[in-house]
Amino acid sequence: MNTTDPMTTVRQYIDAFNRGDPKAMAAACAVPGWILDGIAPYAWHGPTATEDWYKDMLIEGEHLGASGFAATLAEPRHVDVNGNNAYAVVPLSMTFEVQNKQITQSGATLTVALRKLTDGWRIAAWALAKGGQA
Repeated sequence: MNTTDPMTTVRQYIDAFNRGDPKAMAAACAVPGWILDGIAPYAWHGPTATEDWYKDMLIEGEHLGASGFAATLAEPRHVDVNGNNAYAVVPLSMTFEVQNKQITQSGATLTVALRKLTDGWRIAAWALAKGGQA
């Protein structure tokens, strides 16, 4: 995962999410990691933040009868790189199924802070501001 563009790591994280692979998602992250999202308990921190968030996201999905989650990144609004630190703001849409009906949520914003470590960029923290249903 040694990359020179921090967005490559963000895309790898989203690709792993779309495959349902929390271990690969975690591999794209720095330890400890931070996540802020609109599902309970809303904030995750620590060495297993990614796996914990993913587990809670699936529980929330099951509670709501939702499954088949897939995220799509648009072109970043901006990516700022300052030495070994980066900050990216990226539009995101999410699709999933509820009671056999395809739902698309668009207009979300993924904000990501990254750190460049010896083996490449890693996500240090991310937050998602949800959009609306299309």
